[in-house]
Amino acid sequence: VPSTFEENLELSDFSSVHEFAVETARCKALEVWNRLKISKVKPDLIISADTVVYFAGEVFPKPRFKEKAVGILEKLSGQTHKVVTGVALVIVDYSKEEIEFEVKTFYEETEVEFCELSPEMIRTYVETNEPLDKAGGYAIQGVGGTFVQSIHGDYFNVVGFPLHKFCCEIYKLCSENLL
Repeated sequence: VPSTFEENLELSDFSSVHEFAVETARCKALEVWNRLKISKVKPDLIISADTVVYFAGEVFPKPRFKEKAVGILEKLSGQTHKVVTGVALVIVDYSKEEIEFEVKTFYEETEVEFCELSPEMIRTYVETNEPLDKAGGYAIQGVGGTFVQSIHGDYFNVVGFPLHKFCCEIYKLCSENLL
């Protein structure tokens, strides 16, 4: 169930990009929970994530226009940036008379180093339209992966979901009988 939360939080309202990503994921998860709790759908777990690309004090969201994608890629060219994904888990307990829920959150950070990108490389890539719906204006799992010189951390986090950390968190919750 996609969230309808308007992703309009300001980075400057948070002490770190990690808190920003986690809060966005939390708001998305709670928006879904608030809709589903009054519907016929009764989820035990709601999973939400928000991935941001961060460099030089700036968050690079999904560019909606080609010109914006070009500008982002020019800034990331030859640089190492961070990809931060905040994850929120809404765990619902139906065992009591009144439904209870708990929100667990975590984040993952991965460093990605880009090669130097020529204006022609950027222009050609942007013309594929691949960057237009990807945080930071590139898809590591697509053509944008050709720009990546090195990665330190979870590849799947850069794709958009920190699979390893998520599985560890789910295992922990199951071990604690919370799921």
